[in-house]
Amino acid sequence: MKYSEYQPRPDLLKDKIILITGAGDGIGRAAAISYALHGATVVLHGRTLNKLEVIYDEIESLGAPQPAILPLQLSTASSREYEHLVTMLEEQFGRLDGILHNAGVLGARVPLSDYPIETWDEVMAVNLRAPFVLTQALLPLLQKSENASVVFATSGVGREARALWGAYSVSKVAIEAMNKIFASENSFPNIRYNCLNPGATRTAMRAKAYPQEDPLSLPTPESLMPAYLYLMGEDSVHMTGESIDAQN
Repeated sequence: MKYSEYQPRPDLLKDKIILITGAGDGIGRAAAISYALHGATVVLHGRTLNKLEVIYDEIESLGAPQPAILPLQLSTASSREYEHLVTMLEEQFGRLDGILHNAGVLGARVPLSDYPIETWDEVMAVNLRAPFVLTQALLPLLQKSENASVVFATSGVGREARALWGAYSVSKVAIEAMNKIFASENSFPNIRYNCLNPGATRTAMRAKAYPQEDPLSLPTPESLMPAYLYLMGEDSVHMTGESIDAQN
């Protein structure tokens, strides 16, 4: 199947409650708006409240379901903050139908021999620890969904480790492994886990990684949304433990 050619029905995510991390800009923002326009109540996570408020207003102005905002610093979040998050979602919604683990940091593009340890710790905290802790903490709410989908952001350097990608590559290799383990342990048959690689996309992170590249030569986040909708909607209920490419 060519995921880039998937054509979702307009009400694909009607009445779904979906948490999106890193929703402030780029792919997270595009997914939040796309999911909302397909009927979902989106819970917007990000570090910058102002950005989330702008997207909140944009979604409301489009006549989509009223979203919610969830500011949380993933690199330093404590167990208590995760508990508070679960309590808040449970009280407000009673369940969760999906998580898009989109938040990520690039880190340094230097050899491992020179890699700053503080940067390593931050990349691992945001890109690996947070998706694990968040998924584990939210399992009781995902269990209450008829069909829940957990989508992890991966990368080409997560499938094949590459020089000068340091902690970012290591974190994405680990995400691929974690996705497979969650899926194969399959404690709750109503929850599926998959990885999604956006590929080269016109985002701030890509521009930082490839400063010489012309961003206008790359696809926009919005153009990737068919694959993001496919994995979050019920047309992909048969899929778990897979890793797909948004641009294929």
